[in-house]
Formats: sequence, C-alpha cells, structure tokens
Amino acid sequence: MDEELRSLTERLRQESHDSPGYERLLTTGDHDELAEVLTAPGQPLWARELAAFRLGRAGDRRAFEALVLLLNHRDPPRCASAAHALARLGDPRTARAAAALATNELRVAYALHPVRLLVELRAPESVPALITTLERRLRPHDPYRRVALACVDGLGALGDARARRVLGEALAHPALAEAAVRALARIPRQQRK
Repeated sequence: MDEELRSLTERLRQESHDSPGYERLLTTGDHDELAEVLTAPGQPLWARELAAFRLGRAGDRRAFEALVLLLNHRDPPRCASAAHALARLGDPRTARAAAALATNELRVAYALHPVRLLVELRAPESVPALITTLERRLRPHDPYRRVALACVDGLGALGDARARRVLGEALAHPALAEAAVRALARIPRQQRK
C-alpha cells in the first residue's frame, strides 16, 4: 500500500468509526458500486471521498466532479487526497479545473493543493495559472505565503521563461526571495542570436 492510500485509509477508517460500509468500499472491485456512492443521497463525506479516490486512481472519470469538489475542501488532507487521485485520473478537464481553483481569489485559502496539482500535471494551463496566482500574492501583507511559495517553487520546476518577470518581482519579498532565486536558476536562459 502506498503512502497516500495508507494515509487516506487510516483517516477515513476513523471518520467512519470502522463501519462495515467502510470496509466494503475499501475492498470492492466493482466500479459501479463505487460510482453509485458518489450520486446516492445521504452518503457520508468519508464514503464519497473513499469512492472518488478509488475511482480516480483507477482512471474512472465518473470520479471527476467529486474529486474537484474535494480539491477545494477546507480540510487539507481531503484536498491532498483529491489532488493525488486527480493527477492519476487522466481526465482532460483536470488542469482547467485546477487552474480555476488556484486563481479563484474567493477561495485562495484553499489554493495550495490546486497549485501543486498544476505543477504535477505540467499542462498548458499550469504556468499562466501559477503566474496569475503568484502576482496576486505579491501584494503587501498578503496572508497566503504558503500559496505564494508553492507558486514560486512550481514555476521553477516547470522551467518556463514566461515566469521570469513574476519571479523577479518575488525577489523583493523576503519570505519568497530565496525560493525565487532557486526558481530563476532552473529556468534556462534564452540563447542570443
């Protein structure tokens, strides 16, 4: 069992109070049964999360909507497990959804995992969304430094020259300066002709 699955199963076992339904969702190989949990009324959050996670890791796109909702949840462990499953889902809508969540100023407190997911996906939406999110975090007294730092690190990992300007601006922020220097060093210099 990998670390992400182990962490999720331990957390959800506690939430479910180790109910028989939990064990069934954890062990079933029936994707239709898992998908039904996502749409059936009255299902507890732990059951929906477990079903969505298992379907997402299996590449079953019926999990997409539930995983996107969990990616934007107030509980960081739910966001992390949703990001993990979305990265493995293979749904072409994932990057667009993650970019929308990362750049939504009304939900910026929950943008950390969408930002990290965008870096992992390396999709065309990734760099523009990270640049937009970082630009907004460079305002004076912005309280979302973890999101800003994730953007800086992510832009360095993506190595796209479009990020040079915003990373240069991040150098003026003491909490981001060291990471910005490392990120800028990872972006290849353009050859002069």
